[in-house]
Amino acid sequence: MSNLDAVLAAGRAAAAELQRETVTLFRPGTPDFDWESGTDGSETPLVLYSGPARVKAVARSRGEEVDAGEVNVTLREYTVSLPWGIAVSDRPAVGDRVEVTASPDGRMVGLGLWVSGVEFSSTATVWRLSAEDRS
Repeated sequence: MSNLDAVLAAGRAAAAELQRETVTLFRPGTPDFDWESGTDGSETPLVLYSGPARVKAVARSRGEEVDAGEVNVTLREYTVSLPWGIAVSDRPAVGDRVEVTASPDGRMVGLGLWVSGVEFSSTATVWRLSAEDRS
Protein backbone atom coordinates (compact mmCIF):
# COMPACT_ATOMS: atom_id res chain seq x y z
CA MET A 1 0.00 0.00 0.00
CA SER A 2 1.42 3.38 -1.01
CA ASN A 3 1.44 6.43 1.25
CA LEU A 4 -1.35 7.93 -0.84
CA ASP A 5 -3.47 4.79 -0.47
CA ALA A 6 -2.97 4.88 3.32
CA VAL A 7 -3.94 8.56 3.51
CA LEU A 8 -7.03 7.96 1.36
CA ALA A 9 -8.08 4.99 3.50
CA ALA A 10 -7.78 7.10 6.66
CA GLY A 11 -9.69 9.98 5.03
CA ARG A 12 -12.45 7.65 3.86
CA ALA A 13 -12.79 6.15 7.35
CA ALA A 14 -13.02 9.64 8.88
CA ALA A 15 -15.58 10.73 6.27
CA ALA A 16 -17.72 7.66 7.03
CA GLU A 17 -18.06 8.86 10.64
CA LEU A 18 -19.66 12.10 9.39
CA GLN A 19 -22.32 10.22 7.42
CA ARG A 20 -25.07 10.39 10.03
CA GLU A 21 -28.10 10.53 7.75
CA THR A 22 -29.72 7.57 6.01
CA VAL A 23 -30.83 8.25 2.45
CA THR A 24 -32.44 6.52 -0.47
CA LEU A 25 -31.10 7.45 -3.89
CA PHE A 26 -33.55 6.52 -6.62
CA ARG A 27 -34.52 7.14 -10.23
CA PRO A 28 -38.17 8.16 -10.43
CA GLY A 29 -40.41 5.97 -12.58
CA THR A 30 -41.71 7.27 -15.87
CA PRO A 31 -45.09 8.94 -15.39
CA ASP A 32 -47.85 7.05 -17.17
CA PHE A 33 -51.26 8.64 -16.72
CA ASP A 34 -54.17 6.46 -17.89
CA TRP A 35 -56.69 8.88 -19.41
CA GLU A 36 -59.46 6.27 -19.53
CA SER A 37 -59.36 5.35 -15.85
CA GLY A 38 -58.01 8.67 -14.58
CA THR A 39 -55.27 6.90 -12.59
CA ASP A 40 -51.55 7.40 -12.40
CA GLY A 41 -49.80 4.19 -13.43
CA SER A 42 -46.22 5.42 -12.98
CA GLU A 43 -43.44 2.87 -13.10
CA THR A 44 -41.91 1.85 -9.78
CA PRO A 45 -38.82 3.97 -8.99
CA LEU A 46 -35.43 2.26 -9.41
CA VAL A 47 -33.54 2.33 -6.08
CA LEU A 48 -29.85 2.95 -6.79
CA TYR A 49 -28.62 3.11 -3.17
CA SER A 50 -29.99 3.07 0.34
CA GLY A 51 -27.76 3.63 3.34
CA PRO A 52 -25.59 6.14 5.21
CA ALA A 53 -24.78 9.57 3.79
CA ARG A 54 -23.93 13.10 4.82
CA VAL A 55 -26.39 15.74 3.64
CA LYS A 56 -25.12 19.27 4.03
CA ALA A 57 -26.41 22.61 2.77
CA VAL A 58 -23.93 24.47 0.60
CA ALA A 59 -22.71 27.49 2.56
CA ARG A 60 -22.74 29.82 -0.45
CA SER A 61 -26.27 28.81 -1.42
CA ARG A 62 -28.59 31.76 -1.02
CA GLY A 63 -31.87 30.23 -2.10
CA GLU A 64 -32.55 31.41 -5.63
CA GLU A 65 -36.19 32.03 -6.49
CA VAL A 66 -37.26 30.73 -9.90
CA ASP A 67 -40.51 30.23 -11.75
CA ALA A 68 -41.50 26.62 -12.38
CA GLY A 69 -44.62 26.74 -14.50
CA GLU A 70 -46.92 29.03 -12.60
CA VAL A 71 -45.35 28.28 -9.21
CA ASN A 72 -42.56 30.28 -7.61
CA VAL A 73 -39.99 27.94 -6.00
CA THR A 74 -36.75 28.51 -4.11
CA LEU A 75 -33.73 26.40 -5.05
CA ARG A 76 -31.37 25.53 -2.19
CA GLU A 77 -28.14 23.68 -2.90
CA TYR A 78 -26.91 20.64 -0.96
CA THR A 79 -23.97 18.27 -1.14
CA VAL A 80 -24.84 14.62 -0.56
CA SER A 81 -21.77 12.57 0.37
CA LEU A 82 -22.07 8.80 -0.07
CA PRO A 83 -19.49 6.23 1.09
CA TRP A 84 -16.69 6.18 -1.50
CA GLY A 85 -16.61 2.43 -2.09
CA ILE A 86 -20.34 1.69 -2.43
CA ALA A 87 -21.79 -0.27 -5.29
CA VAL A 88 -24.89 1.13 -6.97
CA SER A 89 -27.30 -0.63 -9.27
CA ASP A 90 -26.83 2.10 -11.90
CA ARG A 91 -24.71 5.25 -12.12
CA PRO A 92 -26.58 8.25 -10.63
CA ALA A 93 -27.62 10.93 -13.10
CA VAL A 94 -29.03 14.43 -13.10
CA GLY A 95 -32.75 14.16 -12.32
CA ASP A 96 -32.43 11.28 -9.88
CA ARG A 97 -33.82 11.84 -6.39
CA VAL A 98 -32.41 11.63 -2.86
CA GLU A 99 -34.73 11.27 0.12
CA VAL A 100 -33.49 11.58 3.69
CA THR A 101 -35.11 8.69 5.59
CA ALA A 102 -33.35 9.08 8.96
CA SER A 103 -31.20 11.72 10.65
CA PRO A 104 -30.15 12.81 14.15
CA ASP A 105 -31.74 16.13 13.09
CA GLY A 106 -35.39 15.14 12.83
CA ARG A 107 -36.14 18.21 10.70
CA MET A 108 -34.19 16.64 7.82
CA VAL A 109 -36.28 13.46 7.70
CA GLY A 110 -38.41 13.52 4.56
CA LEU A 111 -36.23 16.09 2.81
CA GLY A 112 -36.43 15.37 -0.92
CA LEU A 113 -33.61 16.53 -3.17
CA TRP A 114 -33.04 16.45 -6.94
CA VAL A 115 -29.59 15.38 -8.14
CA SER A 116 -28.09 18.22 -10.17
CA GLY A 117 -24.53 16.89 -10.60
CA VAL A 118 -22.32 13.87 -9.93
CA GLU A 119 -18.59 14.07 -9.15
CA PHE A 120 -16.05 11.32 -9.83
CA SER A 121 -12.47 11.12 -8.53
CA SER A 122 -10.12 8.29 -7.63
CA THR A 123 -8.59 10.45 -4.88
CA ALA A 124 -11.83 11.54 -3.19
CA THR A 125 -12.77 10.48 0.33
CA VAL A 126 -16.50 10.32 -0.51
CA TRP A 127 -18.70 10.16 -3.58
CA ARG A 128 -20.29 13.60 -3.86
CA LEU A 129 -23.59 14.42 -5.49
CA SER A 130 -24.75 17.99 -5.98
CA ALA A 131 -28.45 18.27 -5.23
CA GLU A 132 -31.11 20.90 -4.81
CA ASP A 133 -34.23 21.36 -2.74
CA ARG A 134 -36.94 22.75 -5.00
CA SER A 135 -39.45 23.89 -2.41
